[in-house]
Amino acid sequence: MTKKFPYHLSLRNITGYIIAPITFLLIILFGNLEPGNPQVTYTLAIALLMAIWWITEIIPLAVTALIPVVLFPLLGIMNGKDVSSTYFNHVIFLFIGGFLVALAMQKWNLHKRIALRILMITGTSPARILLGFMFATAFLSMWISNTATAMMMVPILLSIISKLEDFMDKKDLSRYSIGLLLGIAYSASVGGIATLVGTPPNLSFARIFQIMFPQAPDISFSDWFIFALPISIIFFIIIWLFLYFVYKPQTSLIDMRGIDFKKQYNDLGPASFEEKIILIDFILLALLWLTRSGIAIGEFDVPGWSDLFPNPDYLNDGTVAIFMAVILFFIPAKGIKKTRIMDWSTSAKIPWNIVLLFGGGFALASGFKESGLSLWFGEQLSVLGNWHPLFIIIAISLTMTFLTELTSNTATTEMLLPVLAGLSVTINIHPLLFMLPATISASMAFMLPVATPPNAIIFGSGRIKVMDMARTGFILNLIGAIIITFVTYYWGTYVFGIDLHVMPDWAVIK
Repeated sequence: MTKKFPYHLSLRNITGYIIAPITFLLIILFGNLEPGNPQVTYTLAIALLMAIWWITEIIPLAVTALIPVVLFPLLGIMNGKDVSSTYFNHVIFLFIGGFLVALAMQKWNLHKRIALRILMITGTSPARILLGFMFATAFLSMWISNTATAMMMVPILLSIISKLEDFMDKKDLSRYSIGLLLGIAYSASVGGIATLVGTPPNLSFARIFQIMFPQAPDISFSDWFIFALPISIIFFIIIWLFLYFVYKPQTSLIDMRGIDFKKQYNDLGPASFEEKIILIDFILLALLWLTRSGIAIGEFDVPGWSDLFPNPDYLNDGTVAIFMAVILFFIPAKGIKKTRIMDWSTSAKIPWNIVLLFGGGFALASGFKESGLSLWFGEQLSVLGNWHPLFIIIAISLTMTFLTELTSNTATTEMLLPVLAGLSVTINIHPLLFMLPATISASMAFMLPVATPPNAIIFGSGRIKVMDMARTGFILNLIGAIIITFVTYYWGTYVFGIDLHVMPDWAVIK
């Protein structure tokens, strides 16, 4: 009797288990990208191995992210201590602190109360229902996980859809439902780009930018918010209008009178003591993030609260996030004895796989810099120096948008940002002009269920087909790339003080 091979030999498994290791060994043994500096070749081999394993996901993404801990010291790219230290830093604690507050919101159902309150305000016409769900989703995803936001909003939406069956033709409702579901998925992504904690690629960018250019000014929460919020707002409005006109129902819904949202909100009962405390903590956290480093746009300059301390540079957004999260562990819950508003059992839900994925990307970025691979890539792509920056930016945006349709947006961001940093230095263009649009474009994949977790969640409802998502998403992918390109080129240069003709002194990879 023959034993059955434990792994099905699909293209995915053949690529991950066979082609990837063979490619890695061939590059290590026979590659020589830069004579006299084998570390450049070794880093490329490791990057390709990690990229293939991230794309095929033959092992968990977080496990692939640990590869630099082993191979960087083994191949002489980086000291083991230095590699290990890249996995935990202030950006990681920004993520952890923000996620702890988000978990507290979910524990006491504050996120559901916020969502239903928004829906009550927006009203009950088809356009307003779509706007309500999209706005609630976008607002929540600015502060908590896009995945968690979509997971929370979809059940609310499905319950509303079941109520709409009393007011609409079945075929008409089916089409309108597609628009509502797409609205939730797309607004989760669009809302997430507005803040540094809204989506993982944003946090990856903040840390990788610092790794590649240690002398550069930090990208603060407020800097990012001022730059990205206009993109989020513009694209949100376009998506809302587009989905409404494509999927609007023919049936009038004026008889609903908003009773469904109001009933669901009333079913939650009055706001509890715990919800009020978390809401206060949440608002304070957002305000502290936005005002820590001050706001400076052109001649408009408002100092931040960190300037009140002897060493303002010692304080960062991670410090604030952890401080506001820790407070919740001290405040007793009123409803349940011997319970505090936040506890460690709830904290255990932090997605440590994402934390490790961040770390792997940071380690890879450090390897790109230390080995000189970033500059090598930049030299190979130096022909782009003859292009106008606008064309380079839109090329980057389109490439990133369509690439992340099939790959992890965080992993792809962490792979390409060091390359773009090296390219910018080689062709003498400000690094932020390339790194900013690449980061935001990583969250703009709207075509396929596998592109983002919110896309997968709405697809799991069984009410939407891949073709519906692909047709709509393709158009929005193109629109998104155009918006990102022009906002980066005109607004981003103003917000970050970018001179298109002058390379900053800190933008040199040594």
